[in-house]
Amino acid sequence: MSGWIIPAPLAMPTSVALPSRSAASFGRVSVVMIARAARLQPEGDARRTATGIPARSFSMGSGQPITPVEATSRSAGPAPTASAARRAIVSASRRPRSPIATFEQPLFTTTPREKPLPMDRIARGIRAASAELSPFGLARAAEAIRTTDTFAKLADASCRVGGRRVHIAGIAKGSGMIEPDMGTLLAFLLTDAAASPAYLRGALRRAADASFNRVTVDGETSTSDSLLLFASGAAGNPILRGASSRGARAFESALAEVAISLARDVARDGEGATRLVTVRVREARSPAEAERAARRIANSLLVKTALFGGDANWGRILQTVGAGRVRLVLPRTQVKLAGVVVFRQGTSTGPAARSLAARALKAREIDLEVRLGAGRAEAQVWTCDLSYDYVRINAEYTT
Repeated sequence: MSGWIIPAPLAMPTSVALPSRSAASFGRVSVVMIARAARLQPEGDARRTATGIPARSFSMGSGQPITPVEATSRSAGPAPTASAARRAIVSASRRPRSPIATFEQPLFTTTPREKPLPMDRIARGIRAASAELSPFGLARAAEAIRTTDTFAKLADASCRVGGRRVHIAGIAKGSGMIEPDMGTLLAFLLTDAAASPAYLRGALRRAADASFNRVTVDGETSTSDSLLLFASGAAGNPILRGASSRGARAFESALAEVAISLARDVARDGEGATRLVTVRVREARSPAEAERAARRIANSLLVKTALFGGDANWGRILQTVGAGRVRLVLPRTQVKLAGVVVFRQGTSTGPAARSLAARALKAREIDLEVRLGAGRAEAQVWTCDLSYDYVRINAEYTT
């Protein structure tokens, strides 16, 4: 993987670079992203760029490798739209002093599938974006890719790899149709670390499993989810080739920090959401049951509406866990809402505890913890409550 990203949504030109506070160089290899893509997962190939770090191709959900150009032609929506986007990118790349590499043309969108994209506006946006590239454009890029998002999502971190300071930054968009594997979510991570494509693929998968694949807003998925990691090698560190490479642990910790921050913001900004909810299931019989219980709680309409209303309703939580055929041992089961135990040893802890929990549930960030008493496995998922506005937003989405 190599390069950095330049989203150019419609006629709103913008560019991506690390914020000035991180003072890193990502080189001048660039990518314009303005149309639609099928489910793309990062893969690597043997091509090399001016930075000396191998470039990347992409693979579909089936695992079949495809090049960026093939990705555009095989994406959802009319092929002429993707072809026109590619032509606009190539045209922009041929302008004097353009930093856009002509072979780098992955296209992304979360627009309604039946609507062709307005290519005249997109072409103008690409030309404007290529002329306005800036090392301080990350915040503008995060703002530009928003749809129903209520705020731009950015994160950054740094670490030392082989005695060199390495930086990682990222932006994301998404607030509805969000459920692993990701959902209608676009996320782009950038680093100046030098690393092999094979290592980055593994590191990205591990980061995704700890972050974006731990998010659900409404239990709905989409064909448009994409997560990419771009590495320029500009930091000059010894190349990371595997998890045992010097500095790999620090790099992956920083990568996960950025990914988790963005993932939490996606859940926090769920359509119509008023609260970020962290669901933790502990003492499950197996990892699979812990995962199933956490996801059932996080996606339960009854639980999510109760959280919106500040109702400390432990019955709804245990009901959905039981309906999922998850083993729980009632004498050892415990439910804690916003730090308040409302169910313990097979019974409610009483109206005073429920009243205390109801007040605590007014916070903007809350924890929901369930101990099943059946084993040692655990799982965590980030979600949000479900408000009146979720219905309004999705009832009016295409109008």
